[in-house]
Amino acid sequence: MRSIVIRFLNRLTGSAAPVQNLGLGNLELELMEILWSRGESSVRDVVPRLSRPLAYTTVMTTLDRLFKKGFLGRHKLDRAFVYVPNFSRSEWERKQAENLVSGFLSGPRPSRELLLSCLLDVVGEHDARLLDELEKKIRSRRKEISRQGQP
Repeated sequence: MRSIVIRFLNRLTGSAAPVQNLGLGNLELELMEILWSRGESSVRDVVPRLSRPLAYTTVMTTLDRLFKKGFLGRHKLDRAFVYVPNFSRSEWERKQAENLVSGFLSGPRPSRELLLSCLLDVVGEHDARLLDELEKKIRSRRKEISRQGQP
């Protein structure tokens, strides 16, 4: 399902670069991937797991930047910081998708219609069962809204 959402968002934005990079640079994303898979890690733990050799100080600076952006927590162990993700990958992806969808929905009506049209096209191309699931979720959400007395 994740890849469908990514393709859908890429199609909406017309972007050749993957939407999964929203909010993070390539190195930041790679570091987050390492931390999401390993959990708590120091710079020394992360450096050998990178896809290309980078200076220790480059990794240290980037992890510090991720900490300052709120992506990571950290605590001191001996003389080094140990970093830990503040949220899971799926939580981050969900937030990114929510931000993009909210942006489209707050825009002019043609943008909202484009969003819905693209969503249905992409889901329908991938799997008809997903389209059925979407329809069930819509019905369920409408019932929930109706019970809450919302218009």
